[in-house]
Amino acid sequence: MMERTRKCAMLLVLCLGHLASSLEVPLDLPQPPTITHESPKDYIIDPRENIVILCDAKGKPYPSFFWTRNGTHFDIDMDPKVTMKPHSGTLVVDISGEKAESYEGVYQCTARNDHGTAVSNNIIVRQSKSPLWSKERNEPIVVREGVSLVLHCRPPAGLPPPIIFWMDNNFQRLPQSSRVSQALNGDLYFSNILKEDSRSDYICYARFPHTQTIQQKQPITVKVLNLDAINETMADFYNGTDIFSDSPAEERKPSFLIPSGPTSSKLVLRGQVLEMECIAEGLPTPEISWSKVSGELPAERTSFPHFQKTLRIVNVSTSDAGDYRCTARNSLGIIHHTIRVTVKAAPYWITYPKNLVLAPRETGVLTCRANGLPKPTITWTMNGVSIENSPRDPSRTVEDDTIIFTQVQIGSSAVYQCNASNEYGYLLANAFVNVLSEPPRVLTPADTVYQVIRNNPALLDCSVFGSPIPNITWFKDSRSSTLDGDPYILHDNGTLEIHVAQAQNSGKYICVARNFLGISVNHVYLQVKEPTRILKQPEYKVVKRSNSVVFECKVKHDPSLLPTVTWLKDNGELPDDERFVVDNDSLTITKVTESDEGVYTCIMNTSLDQDSASAKLTVVEYPDPPTDLELTDQRDRSVQLTWIPGNEYNSPIQKFLIQYEDSLHHHGHWHNMTEVPGTRTTAHLKLSPYVHYTFRVLALNAVGLSQPSYPSRMYKTRPAAPDENPSGVEGHGTEHDNLVISWKPLPGLQSNGRGLQYKVMWRQKEVDNQWSSVTVANVSKFVVSGTPTFVPYEVKVQALNEHGPGPEPPTIIGYSGEDLPESPPDNVQFIVLNSTLVEIHWEHVPAKSVRGRLKGYKLFYWKEQSLHKHNSHHVEQHVLLFSGNKSHGMLPGLEPFSLYAFNVRAYNSRGEGPACTSQQFETPEGVPGHPSFLRITNPNLDSLTLSWGPPHNRNGHLTGYTLRYQTVNNSNELGPVVELALPPNETSVTLLNLKYSTRYKFYFNAKTNRGAGPAITEEAITIMDEALIHQPAVDVGPALPTAPAFGNVNSSLGEDGALISWEYWGLEKDVYVEYLVKNSEEEWHTEYVNGSQTYLLRGLKEGLSYRVRVVARGHSDQAVHHSEELLVTVPAMASRQVDIATQGWFIGLMCAIALLILVLLIICFIQRNKGGKYPVKEKEDAHTDPEFQPMKDDDCTFGEYSDSEDHKPLKGSRTSSNGTVKRGDSDDSLVDYGDAGDGQFNEDGSFIGQYSGKRERDTGEGHESSEAPSPVNNAMNSFV
Repeated sequence: MMERTRKCAMLLVLCLGHLASSLEVPLDLPQPPTITHESPKDYIIDPRENIVILCDAKGKPYPSFFWTRNGTHFDIDMDPKVTMKPHSGTLVVDISGEKAESYEGVYQCTARNDHGTAVSNNIIVRQSKSPLWSKERNEPIVVREGVSLVLHCRPPAGLPPPIIFWMDNNFQRLPQSSRVSQALNGDLYFSNILKEDSRSDYICYARFPHTQTIQQKQPITVKVLNLDAINETMADFYNGTDIFSDSPAEERKPSFLIPSGPTSSKLVLRGQVLEMECIAEGLPTPEISWSKVSGELPAERTSFPHFQKTLRIVNVSTSDAGDYRCTARNSLGIIHHTIRVTVKAAPYWITYPKNLVLAPRETGVLTCRANGLPKPTITWTMNGVSIENSPRDPSRTVEDDTIIFTQVQIGSSAVYQCNASNEYGYLLANAFVNVLSEPPRVLTPADTVYQVIRNNPALLDCSVFGSPIPNITWFKDSRSSTLDGDPYILHDNGTLEIHVAQAQNSGKYICVARNFLGISVNHVYLQVKEPTRILKQPEYKVVKRSNSVVFECKVKHDPSLLPTVTWLKDNGELPDDERFVVDNDSLTITKVTESDEGVYTCIMNTSLDQDSASAKLTVVEYPDPPTDLELTDQRDRSVQLTWIPGNEYNSPIQKFLIQYEDSLHHHGHWHNMTEVPGTRTTAHLKLSPYVHYTFRVLALNAVGLSQPSYPSRMYKTRPAAPDENPSGVEGHGTEHDNLVISWKPLPGLQSNGRGLQYKVMWRQKEVDNQWSSVTVANVSKFVVSGTPTFVPYEVKVQALNEHGPGPEPPTIIGYSGEDLPESPPDNVQFIVLNSTLVEIHWEHVPAKSVRGRLKGYKLFYWKEQSLHKHNSHHVEQHVLLFSGNKSHGMLPGLEPFSLYAFNVRAYNSRGEGPACTSQQFETPEGVPGHPSFLRITNPNLDSLTLSWGPPHNRNGHLTGYTLRYQTVNNSNELGPVVELALPPNETSVTLLNLKYSTRYKFYFNAKTNRGAGPAITEEAITIMDEALIHQPAVDVGPALPTAPAFGNVNSSLGEDGALISWEYWGLEKDVYVEYLVKNSEEEWHTEYVNGSQTYLLRGLKEGLSYRVRVVARGHSDQAVHHSEELLVTVPAMASRQVDIATQGWFIGLMCAIALLILVLLIICFIQRNKGGKYPVKEKEDAHTDPEFQPMKDDDCTFGEYSDSEDHKPLKGSRTSSNGTVKRGDSDDSLVDYGDAGDGQFNEDGSFIGQYSGKRERDTGEGHESSEAPSPVNNAMNSFV
């Protein structure tokens, strides 16, 4: 019963102790020391730097510090090299002039004040070591190819152990593989050695990480010999005797190099890294695999580095203990090794003791629970002294890993140390008991503003201190009820949590802390913000290299929060490259390269939250060309081509295109040969004889074709007889007595050898038994003469070369040449179907009379005349073609009431045969065409006069006219129709009793016995004022009615154009000004007038006269009214022009030009006085063709006779006042080279005539000539 009561009391104490341990003592209150910083337990120092051993603590009063070294007091005042930092317990050892190893040892720091003593861990200080490799001489290693080999590193022991790697003399890492790999101890293992492993620079390096130094082992030389090399080497020592057999190193099943034996064991501590390795030798190279005998491998913590030879498990737990099996296998066998793993554990915390703050007469508990393998031992000390040797305290009870405090009193404060240890390590924890009596104080700053994103938890802090522990309540805004229950959660430390914060949770919150000593109040504020969301996320992009790409990232955020955008590439920073342009909502990458590939992440950050989205960029490009083209399996008619694909740049190769060049027949030309799928790298190519092949390969992906590969070596096939005969063999005649046999020649690739020829064979079908033949070369046709007209021939063409004929060619049927048909069609008849259509019939001509292939019949027809006496005579001939199987045809589109003639002829490829006797037929009457014109004149208040002309195409005898008319109101609605029948001999009619000032629309058409023809329409308006009746009407031609709606039409000329003005009384709104050049045949130019009665015509050309009129148009865009025409003449020189000769700039320009001409004349004069002749004779001697070359327009030189030094004037030439060239003392003149002095110049200065040689003359001839004006003078005269 007593035991049960005791346990219940302990449970209650534990609960109370948990509550008491949640307070942090403010530093202004008394409290025992707490160590805040200390050096690690295993502290390795750099011997080149001062030793710094950390120890910092807090407490009230501030603690003092003491040290022990190797278990005894360390008096720092006795060692001048050792100092303690001010306001700290940290030791600084100045090792200048001293050896760091003299300060190695076990150090412990003690922090002490009036309320207790705290101690640090034991700090083992050791000096790092990076010793040199011992002196050694490595003898060259000579091994037989195929055997295994181990190169030992044996690095010097360092502290901490060095990192081992193998490199060559160029500091390049040696390549490793499943065959060659480095063991955990640094040795280099070869499962089987190859010839290419021979080298003299196998160097093992040891890098000591603490001192960042690297030590190098002496290089090791390995020479791998095959059997022949070994026998030759050893024969020098053993009188030529073969030491090894001729067989190579035999293939063998695997065996383990490490570990040895079938089983081994491994000890590892919990939380450390377990590494096991198995390296096997064998030929072929063995493959290593791992398994756990007693369970599954922990996939998340397991890896297989060193090409599967190492099993690595991180963060080892006790569940990882057991048997592990490594297996080595190759094609010859399999071998196993079992490693038994034992897991031990240094002590680790389950519950470590925490500081206790108790009020007088309160109860508390210190708990220290730890685990390990083996189970650790728990010991307690108080203020650094074993608790058994500490002063007895009746309020304290020690129960194994727990200390219970009951009814504590002021003065019971102390620091307690818990030590948990086993053979693999220890744990040390300090926890103080501080007995205080304090009213509540809120440590959270007043008016703190908490901001949180909607739908996220909100934590409002109310950190308080008090002893006893204060009771905390929360209130919101001015409410009197405490915040308790959903959605609020009150934590033991006083924090108020709103699990899912919403906008309505924003506001002011009050925290109240109470104990029996007092009360403390604090206010905080909560603001709930809208979340940041990326609305438009970046999308996956595939882009071609050198192009640009844009990733979009558009965000929505709370207006009070300022977002910042961050872009990452593969979770790292963007490259520092100006090609990357970051905008507010996008990332642009220009000139994309392969290195830009990766995953791009857009992160939108605010001070409260962030949102991110990622997209992948794939860069594609034309594939690299294939490489290493190789020809194998070489035969006369085939070869195997293999290649290695190039980089496909993220776009899989779809196919390979194989091309060839025939340097024998088509050097420099590449031809497509075949295609293979992109998954293949070999092609079996069929070849032709007598070709010098060179191959190349192109790769195709989704972007396009790669550049061609480098060509393969040339492959020459041997010649042979042709495999094929020419195609496209045909036989046809071009004349009536010949047969042309043609074919498509074989290309050089199909010639198969030298001396390609064609054997042409023919015979008349069913007449000749023997073939006629001829052998030709370098042609594609042969003409057989003297053949009958259009008879069938059997034809064949066979290819042959120096190595024999090709296969037997097929026989085709051809025909000799055709001749014109001999006979016309017989029994030709016609049937008139209607006024525009006639049907013609004929009989086929006899087949023998065709003398060829009948292509059809030609029907010639023409109109003789119209049956109306007023129509003219027509003789235009038309032709219709009909196929050879037709014996009738239609003549469409004839004119009614006309006389036609026709004949029919047969035709073949040579042409037309004779025509049959021409026949005539008449077409009946048809409906007439529309009247030639309709004019409306003499408008009055109630009458109008209409005149018209008969139709141009009467198509029969006119029987009369029909006139229909109706009114049109302002809304374009039509009134009732009135119809009048008029005789055919009338040409005008006056309509009476019309309404005044009313628009009428007229429809007028002609009639024959066959019916009425199409109508023409016009519109007119009766006048509204009798004063306008006597104004003369102007006839403007057909279809242009007039009405007196315009008056006072005038024009005036100004600088900007011609101003036209008028008065208008009509009802129509659409008014236009029309104009055209007088006496021209062009159409009227129309300008729309927008409601005005004036218009300025711009752009009229100077010196021209224009006809101008004003027109009003009705609803159907027909002219209803027009004005009288005006004649507007634009002067040739408008008054605004200025005489250019009086302008100062022109006078200055002319002066400058005159001065330039004067300088040129002076230069020419100086050049002439230097002597010399125009080198015509030398030019004659240098050219066999004496034809004079035309003068060049650009530099006034005479073709090839121009002076090579300069464009010099002719010697002795002078400029007279009339612009002619006067002959001076020169012996030569252009006139002397003309034919009888007829040379002259065109208007553009070019020379006309021919140069025919120099004329002989003496010096007594005249000195003047007006025959050829100088081009130089012409150019000069053009300036003045």
